[in-house]
Formats: sequence, C-alpha cells, structure tokens
Amino acid sequence: MTEPADPTGSTRRTPTVERREDDPTAIAPGGDRDPVPTLEQGDGGRAGRFWSARRVPAALLALVLLGAAGLLLYDIAAVRADHPAMRWRRSLADGLAERHLDDVAVLVGAGIAAAIGLWLLLLALTPGLRALLPMRRDRAGVRAGLDRTAAALVLRDRAVEVPGVQSVRVGVGRRKAKVRALSHFRELDDVREDLNSVLEKAVRELGLARAPALSVHVHRPPKKG
Repeated sequence: MTEPADPTGSTRRTPTVERREDDPTAIAPGGDRDPVPTLEQGDGGRAGRFWSARRVPAALLALVLLGAAGLLLYDIAAVRADHPAMRWRRSLADGLAERHLDDVAVLVGAGIAAAIGLWLLLLALTPGLRALLPMRRDRAGVRAGLDRTAAALVLRDRAVEVPGVQSVRVGVGRRKAKVRALSHFRELDDVREDLNSVLEKAVRELGLARAPALSVHVHRPPKKG
C-alpha cells in the first residue's frame, strides 16, 4: 500500500545536517573563523632579494678554463713524449723571462686580468635580478616578487586617476619611486598633495618587503608656440 499524499497547504520540515564538533570540514560559526591574512602580516620570514643563477657567465668561464687547461695538458703530454713544446708556449715563456714587471704589456695584461677577476667576484657576491622587487613573506616557504615595470604601471594607473593629471611618467627602483606628472588644470600644490596620498596608498598595497620612497614632481605642460 502506498502512503496517502500530503493534504494541500500542509508543510513539511526540511531535513538538515547537524554539524559535528569533530568534523574538520565543517564550517565554523562567524565568531570562530580564522582571520583572513592581510598584507600587513609578515611572519613568514625575512624577504631577501632574489639571487640570479648567472648561467651565461659561469658557462663562458667554464669553457675558457676547460679549453686553456686542455691545451696546456696536451702540450705537457707532448713534451713528456719527447715532442717539442708548442710555439705559443715557448714564445710566452721567453717573453715572460725577458720582460720586466714595469713593462707596458705586462701592466696592461695584469690590469685586464684583475678587472676580469673583480667582475667575477662582483657577480659571485651580489644577488642580481635588480628588476625583481621582493614582496613581504606572509607564509613560510612562499616567496614572491614583483617586476619593477609592473609596479610602475600600477602606480601610473593610480596617478592618472587623480583629477588634474594630464600625463605621468613613473620609474620604480629598489629604494625610490620617481613620479613626474603634468597637470593641465587645478593648482599644482593640490595635485601634488592628492598624488602623494593616492600613491602612498598604492605603494602599501603592492605588498613589497621594502616600500620605495616616493618622489613626486608636478609641472605644467610646455606652452605651444
């Protein structure tokens, strides 16, 4: 037998799912939710600069050293096998034996070698990747960076929204953001004040580990004719 249909106009209680206290997938009440992370939080560790791999200089140096070492070993092996040494090695040995330390050629060669050595040391001791600005680390193990060109575009888009601004040129460095704006109406001091306020907020919203200092200059466009 089938159950009789519900009478017209009657109501039925909709079944609900009770939340268990031990269910990790259950949605907590509004007062028990974890706070949403914000850019002001920075407990993920120190946000240092990104280091460049510098594969091209390393590969070139390895190839030069490999070629020089292979040529020298081949010549040494040839001499051990009772063959004459290569002409370049005999000429080099004779030249170094005859030339004094104050000779121009010796000083020039030493200067070039020292310059190359300093350049390699500079590459080894500096991070590189100057176009990539490190962002604040909100989570441990997560690193993020913002390209300087992208940061400049964001600041430029915010600046052109200020009333009175005709055009803007923005350059973002690791320590300073330079903004040059042209204003075709309004007082320059008012435009500069609004730009400072808008751009300071925009710089904070970029979430950089080290916010660049703002340098804002406002001028009138040049008169035509």
